[in-house]
Amino acid sequence: MNMPYDALSDKMDDVPNEALLTLFANGDDAAARVLTARLLPRVLGQAVRMLGERSEADDVAQEALLRLWKIAPQWRQGEAQVSTWLYRVTANLCTDRLRKRGRMAPLEAAPEPADETASVAEKMQSRSRAEALSAALAELPERQREAVVLRHIEGLGNPEIAGIMDISLEAVESLTARGKRALTAILSGRRDELGFSND
Repeated sequence: MNMPYDALSDKMDDVPNEALLTLFANGDDAAARVLTARLLPRVLGQAVRMLGERSEADDVAQEALLRLWKIAPQWRQGEAQVSTWLYRVTANLCTDRLRKRGRMAPLEAAPEPADETASVAEKMQSRSRAEALSAALAELPERQREAVVLRHIEGLGNPEIAGIMDISLEAVESLTARGKRALTAILSGRRDELGFSND
């Protein structure tokens, strides 16, 4: 008798990503479904923020996951984290697409879940802030933008970002610091318009 997917998912909640990938490589399709459910939202979010376009981001996320499934039989646990590997692949795929376009596209912030308690004015202000951040991020050099998005939007730590971007910790710190200063300068004249106090 086959166990329902929800029961399998609950059973695998505590299984690390690397172990799930190994299970998939050994023929466990349920492990792939659980791993996809875990990783797809973050990969898609990263691609949307880098590309600024949902349909293209969908293609990148799908390609990144396909590459993960292809390398699954050769995966060696303990050498790298699946999430770090996948972030790097996603970033590279996005960069390739941006270079093919011949220009850097403005980033669209991923849509926030609707807040039923927020007023229309609050929703409009949140949207304005997201659009302003997206436009400001688009003005940053590519590497600064990638570092800032991974650190301050994706919430990754510097060591993980260093692995994804294949740079030193010092370079990550430098890129994120310069990126934050540039964002502050770009947005400084819009504090009142965006509803930020001087505190």
